[in-house]
Amino acid sequence: MNVSIDESGCIGCGLCTQVCPEVFEMGDSGVAEVIMEEVPENLEDSAQEAADSCPVEVITVE
Repeated sequence: MNVSIDESGCIGCGLCTQVCPEVFEMGDSGVAEVIMEEVPENLEDSAQEAADSCPVEVITVE
């Protein structure tokens, strides 16, 4: 599984970093960043939950 964030649309709510801190973190610019693009199997559910909970739907999971 791979994840990405459209940082231009991120509002910086931080929800994804709370749900899956192993994959997402808040960057210096105040928006979320992906710190692990290729998500290991044991974190796939958490990464998907983070994407599903994003209020502006800017997290892509493939």
